[in-house]
Amino acid sequence: MAGMFDQFEQPAQRSEHNNTWNQSGFIHMKLEQDVPIFEKARMNFTPSEKVTHVAISNKYLVVAMANSILFRMDIQQPDQQNEISLAKYTKSCRLSNMFLDPTGVHLLLSFSPRTQETVSELLYLPKSSHKLRATTKFRGLEVTEVGWNYTNKFEASTGPILIGTSKGLIFETEILLEGDKFFTTGLELYCKQVFDIGKGTNTPINGIEFRQIFNSDRYFIFVATPIRLYHFVGTIASDEKPMLQQIFNKYLNIPESLTYYEVKSKLRYSRLKFWSENNSNPSALAWLIEDCILYTKFDPLSDKDISEVMKQSKEIFYPKPVYQDYSVLQKPPIACVLTEFHVLIAYVDKIKGVSLLNKELVYEDNYNEAFGRLVNIIKDPIAGTIWAVAENTVFRFKIAKEDRNVWQIYCDGKNFDLAKRYSRNNPVHYNHVLIKEADMLFEEKKYMESANGYALALSGFEEICLKFIQVNQQDALKTFLCKKLETFNPHDKTQITLIVIWVIELYLNQLEKLRISGKEQTPQFFDLQKDFQAFLALEKVAERIKSIKSTIYNLMASHGDKTNSIQLTIVQKDFEKLIREQIYKNSFHEALDVLKSQNNKELFYQFSPILMQEIPKFTVKALIEQGSKLVPRRLLPAFANCEDELHCNEVITYLEFCVEKLLNTEHAIHNLLISLYAKNNSEKLMKYLDSQGQDLTMVSYFFT
Repeated sequence: MAGMFDQFEQPAQRSEHNNTWNQSGFIHMKLEQDVPIFEKARMNFTPSEKVTHVAISNKYLVVAMANSILFRMDIQQPDQQNEISLAKYTKSCRLSNMFLDPTGVHLLLSFSPRTQETVSELLYLPKSSHKLRATTKFRGLEVTEVGWNYTNKFEASTGPILIGTSKGLIFETEILLEGDKFFTTGLELYCKQVFDIGKGTNTPINGIEFRQIFNSDRYFIFVATPIRLYHFVGTIASDEKPMLQQIFNKYLNIPESLTYYEVKSKLRYSRLKFWSENNSNPSALAWLIEDCILYTKFDPLSDKDISEVMKQSKEIFYPKPVYQDYSVLQKPPIACVLTEFHVLIAYVDKIKGVSLLNKELVYEDNYNEAFGRLVNIIKDPIAGTIWAVAENTVFRFKIAKEDRNVWQIYCDGKNFDLAKRYSRNNPVHYNHVLIKEADMLFEEKKYMESANGYALALSGFEEICLKFIQVNQQDALKTFLCKKLETFNPHDKTQITLIVIWVIELYLNQLEKLRISGKEQTPQFFDLQKDFQAFLALEKVAERIKSIKSTIYNLMASHGDKTNSIQLTIVQKDFEKLIREQIYKNSFHEALDVLKSQNNKELFYQFSPILMQEIPKFTVKALIEQGSKLVPRRLLPAFANCEDELHCNEVITYLEFCVEKLLNTEHAIHNLLISLYAKNNSEKLMKYLDSQGQDLTMVSYFFT
């Protein structure tokens, strides 16, 4: 059979997404020419008669037809197919259910009697055989559901499985074969009833799912009836069979009402479906009942009872037709399939897709008479493919990026963490989420968090700044500007300059307010000052300040901020300019402070002359503090104009330091010291001469 999908059907689509601008200013872009999320492809397979039952697992297809023929085919190798007659059994019974295990190897067929003279049968057909064999332990029991063992990988055995009946009985059994030879005692290695839900009533089991948690001895079991959903959890201490009875026994002494969740439903059936990521343990379930589908996520490791599991469930009500004739009762759905974000609901004549997040209808496809009535919609538990089977046709569903609108739904629901997760690969969508989250935080008056969010987004810069200004949130505005600065490239000079000036102004305003209010020695002031200095030291900021130094110095001067003006010169290494400005303003002490704060010794030689004239005592003290870092001889020009007693005494102090502490022996230094002693202090002159001794070749002074 070549060309499995040689025909494509165009399903009717409902979509509310058009290429129009939304309120946020972003355009709705159609995905790959508006490719629908769900699209079906028709399989190149025409059954010889109407299909009545279907099962697909591990890419293996089994179809039962109205002519009592069972058709089997490997989907990947369609030439590997065969047909088996069921006529022997359908004369007295009708095929009621068909169950295929996850591996696609083990098939069970349930037959119910047509008359009172016959009884129910459960037949077994392995993939490797063409011969149907009847089980012995289930004769007379109408099997309505099978819970397969997902850990079983053996073709010779089903492993322990659970079987549910129309009377609400649950059995554990294992069907075993050895080649083509079955055990003479029957197919079942063992069979034991492990639980009774029906208590003698007609309570069909419509769903059974049990799983072993990976790398543990822990199991969970879900069982569904038309109106109840049961949940059992526990550990298995030994491999003794029946294995799962160890879990059910735990609930024998627990009030039954604690084991199930009950709903009102007139349907004589329900459907239980699960979703798991990459064939891991299921983490979500959908329970189809009369009025809706109950959807919930659950933790496979949790010990919560079923009421807790279903507490957070969503009611996904069945979409109503646009033009509904209320005089005609709507037929209930027959089946459903659960995906990560949607549920596909099958009716006898249509399939509808509903979002699990916002419950909106996203897909609708009607099936015409040529296809026949829909029989089932099923999901291959291993391959993950979805199949819709009508009486005359088989379709495979293609899913194209079903999470495409998930970000928007989460964003509208203010679940921004998930919205960002699902929009991260689309810059436009991700930016939209950032803005919406920041807007919400702003409305909640969480201004700092809002500022961080706005800074990460591509949004109207002036608009955001104005928002914080209008509510007088200077800290938030400053945070926004600083964070925004981090996003700019070095070549964005204009934007960087604007932000740097603005942030500096905000810092200076805040520092000035604290100084005026007498809080200059508080932790609040120190922390703010520390933040300011860190900002000035940022590479991007420091580089930009080099081009606007005069503007920044003027800003600091206008706020009377001498400390930061000096700190800025340290960062910028622009000491000469600042010293000149301070001297020009007659701020000699400030000029000396700047001089002392830097390491360029040439500036000492350059500015000492004027500072000696204006503040000789403080200047000499600063020179002495420099010690041997300075060359005293180069300071002599600074002392040349010191003629009055005050200035001379300060010069003498420095020269004495050079002679006595630095042990300087330069003639120029000693000669100037003698000269000043002679003019101002004859007593010190005599002591100095005595200290030099009588040997003229050994003295440090020099006379021509």
